[in-house]
Amino acid sequence: MQNEQIIYVVDDDEGIREGLQLLLETSGHSVALFSSGIDFLGNYHSAIHGCIILDIRMPRMSGLDLQQKLKALGSTLPIIFITGHGDIPMAVEAMRQGAIDFIRKPFREQDLLDRINQALAIDAGNTIHQHEEDTVATKLALLSDREVQIFERVAKGEMNKSIAYELGISERTVEVHRSQVMKKLEVRTLAELVRFKLQTENHLV
Repeated sequence: MQNEQIIYVVDDDEGIREGLQLLLETSGHSVALFSSGIDFLGNYHSAIHGCIILDIRMPRMSGLDLQQKLKALGSTLPIIFITGHGDIPMAVEAMRQGAIDFIRKPFREQDLLDRINQALAIDAGNTIHQHEEDTVATKLALLSDREVQIFERVAKGEMNKSIAYELGISERTVEVHRSQVMKKLEVRTLAELVRFKLQTENHLV
């Protein structure tokens, strides 16, 4: 199922993996198990959703190493680290690098489930935000260079007459372009156009 949220458990301890699988599936979650960060990376793609339960100490590739590689790939999957008593400084560094939380062994099952629910909520929010950004970018791509000029000026509150003077075109031409901008961006009012402009700030050069 597209956009299905899956809990990815990455831990080199088979007993921990199986225990977490039982807990999470019993709680109604979909689970995927990986014995190393390398195995997880081999199955990673940008379209997956959910969160990662990640052991901080593993051979070959540590949890911190995997976090860095995922960050370089542009992943927004929330990460919850599982740490031992001696790993707290590493866990703090992991949070500085973007992990949402860490949980110390041994941990209460409900504490982990609570953190997972928070992580899944963050992931859902990221998905909605990405969809909105993609929609904005798609609509912007429909505008011609002249329409972008008109769009920016109308959204700033400039009148058609002043826009026409500034761009050296007729007021009627401004009106035609303005109508096309509204149509392509699927907005009906000036207020909606202004709101759309606020969403475009990361897209217009």
